[in-house]
Amino acid sequence: MTHSENKPHRSTFPELGPETILNLVEATLNTPCTNLCRQLNSYINRVFELEATDGKGLVVKFYRPGRWSKTALQDEHDFLLELDKQEIPVIPPLQLVNGETLGEHGNLFFSVFPRCGGRSYDEFNEEQWLEIGRLLGRCHAIGAVHPAKDRITMLPTSSTEEQVRFIIESGLIQQEEVVSRFSAICNELITEISPLFDNTQISRIHGDCHFSNIIYRPGESFFLIDFDDMVTGPPVQDLWMLLPGTPEESLLEIDLFLEGYETFHHFDKRTFRLIEPLRAMRFLHYIAWLTHQYLADGSAPIVPGFGSKEYWETEIADLDDQLKRIRKDSGSLANMF
Repeated sequence: MTHSENKPHRSTFPELGPETILNLVEATLNTPCTNLCRQLNSYINRVFELEATDGKGLVVKFYRPGRWSKTALQDEHDFLLELDKQEIPVIPPLQLVNGETLGEHGNLFFSVFPRCGGRSYDEFNEEQWLEIGRLLGRCHAIGAVHPAKDRITMLPTSSTEEQVRFIIESGLIQQEEVVSRFSAICNELITEISPLFDNTQISRIHGDCHFSNIIYRPGESFFLIDFDDMVTGPPVQDLWMLLPGTPEESLLEIDLFLEGYETFHHFDKRTFRLIEPLRAMRFLHYIAWLTHQYLADGSAPIVPGFGSKEYWETEIADLDDQLKRIRKDSGSLANMF
């Protein structure tokens, strides 16, 4: 079998001119806007900053066609609204004139949010680690109340297997021997880490919790933003990307986080053994994300050389190194905590 016949193709993201966007938002919010219509950076969706005539800032997000189902998008909105109802600092979508938060324009779904500026941090001090722990503990307590209806389940035998299959079937790996090696290391990795997830409690979580998705507003608190990649998964997923190093190097931060977190929700310390497996799964999630982008737009400019033989060789080597780390660390973190 060869893969070279599968060519990237451009998605049909409709042209969205300022007049179309302004008229749509004015009609669905029943709010007059100024002429401001500034496109914001987004690799997947189309996002624009607007301004109501009363001076309030608005952000309208048009979701990429085919990426999420209507039910999956509603899962995101429902979670945000539940969190906001409990006065947890998030930015929920605004209600449209029809009483919904998810609008439709042709084959596009869209939503409108209040503009909420703030600054992000590259690292937290001790008091901030306590605050982040409390914030995520409150979020996860709400996330555990009921499941999502149509969101990705972050488990090796679910999301990761599907992502590997998608990458291979995309045809972006041109050489058969590279396909074989990539498939082999992925299968070996999934086989190794899958038992570690047995009996792990999963629930609705942010799923993409890194420093850029936590902003601080002076005089208020930290806000958790951008729930676009919300998943059903183990709560430790929302911690590990914030750590300043490996778990062994971050014991103080973990201790402070847990002190804040467990004020509101129980944390299963056995799941610290999942951090390195989740890091490996993140590698594959990112490759799949880039593959989606390449197939939709014909390029993946965020990673120069994406899809080249050199790119795949590097990814295979990184996955192999991560598998070795997982085997080396197996059991040590669970005993540590």
